[in-house]
Amino acid sequence: MTEASVREFKMPDVGEGLTEAEILKWYVQPGDTVTDGQVVCEVETAKAAVELPIPYDGVVRDLHFPEGTTVDVGTAIIAVDVGGGSAAPAPAAERPAAAESAEEPKAAGSGRQPVLVGYGVATSSTRRRPRKGPEVPVQQASTAIQTELNGHAPAAQAAPPAAAPAAPAGTERPLAKPPVRKLAKDLGVDLTTVVPTGPDGIITREDVHAAVAAAVPAAAEPQVAPAPAAVQAPASYDTTRETRIPVKGVRKATAAAMVGSAFTAPHVTEFVTVDVTRTMKLVEELKADKEFTGLRVNPLLLIAKALLVAIRRNPDVNASWDEAAQEIVVKHYVNLGIAAATPRGLIVPNIKDAHAKTLPQLAESLGELVATARDGKTSPAAMQGGTVTITNVGVFGVDTGTPILNPGESAILAVGAIKPQPWVHKGKVKPRQVTTLALSFDHRLVDGELGSKVLADVAAILEQPKRLITWA
Repeated sequence: MTEASVREFKMPDVGEGLTEAEILKWYVQPGDTVTDGQVVCEVETAKAAVELPIPYDGVVRDLHFPEGTTVDVGTAIIAVDVGGGSAAPAPAAERPAAAESAEEPKAAGSGRQPVLVGYGVATSSTRRRPRKGPEVPVQQASTAIQTELNGHAPAAQAAPPAAAPAAPAGTERPLAKPPVRKLAKDLGVDLTTVVPTGPDGIITREDVHAAVAAAVPAAAEPQVAPAPAAVQAPASYDTTRETRIPVKGVRKATAAAMVGSAFTAPHVTEFVTVDVTRTMKLVEELKADKEFTGLRVNPLLLIAKALLVAIRRNPDVNASWDEAAQEIVVKHYVNLGIAAATPRGLIVPNIKDAHAKTLPQLAESLGELVATARDGKTSPAAMQGGTVTITNVGVFGVDTGTPILNPGESAILAVGAIKPQPWVHKGKVKPRQVTTLALSFDHRLVDGELGSKVLADVAAILEQPKRLITWA
């Protein structure tokens, strides 16, 4: 085996411009033989979990990063000997640095160019998940907690050792970008006490959060003499009853998207309560129809169809706001998003061209969407290009909600729990199947009249599902 026969496989951009991904699981180990197209690992981006195939044949020489590491796009993650030599892993001293990688595999060496996109040299360094660092003094937090526990402010005492050595005299202030400085100021963190992990000694957001995380345990333990028994903290007080979960991947992307949407698009939410007894009866009839054999038929299917009909009757609701061009873009197609809760967080895959599907085709697409999301195999492409979304909070027994728009969409329909309630039907109070619908929309695009018409149409169809035919 020669160094020339070793090829470095780099982390590709698997999601349209994403800059990093976390290695969830390795399917191979050093010494294993791999073939062109074989899946070698699973990674999680900000949008989905994706399996990565290797683009050439050979023997695994080294895995550069363990599972759980966040790696920048363009960084080599696995070394493969394509010359058929020994598979023994290289000693640690001989392994290439994480940020350094061999030349890209060329057609002559691998038989073809890499099939994945996004190959390129990353300009930033690889980052591991944040870990607790050395204790960092946060005097304000310590004082507040001690006051809470002891009933009085603690006496002055010597400060604990600093987390980082003091800057030599004459040196400039710690290196950090303006957003990181603002974050540190908001959290009460002194940047001179933070250990930088970024390139060229730059302090990152993760460094600031790590400093805060390290300071809490130290601050949570009073360093003064115990107070009298009358004011002692309860015996059940337990400073370990907290779990810190790193915000990353799908959850991180969802949080950023929701914050951006909430503070960019002016939201308006309208509500309507509707008798869906006839719709529930139709669901039972469709389950017995041979056209739906093998398909999952439920109320969500008819609600989705009702929304598609309402959009066809009010097409201006299916639009987006182009801030750069200062234009409203009306879509003449509907990519219907369905919010799905998964172990990795909330995702919203969408059914492409849902407006053109028959009811059985829509049922099939819904079934595939739900199954794929449940298995954690939803692709990034399946979550791109949505125009309108449905979120079914009723499955949790919730009556309704005020959903936040997905970025780039104009409306989202929340469906509440369907349950028997007293209802005036044909002049008499009877138990009927009732639900509450909530429609949130972007008030820049959709005024009150248009939003009301869409919601009223959906309600009218669910009350009298024969309108699926008469309004078609």
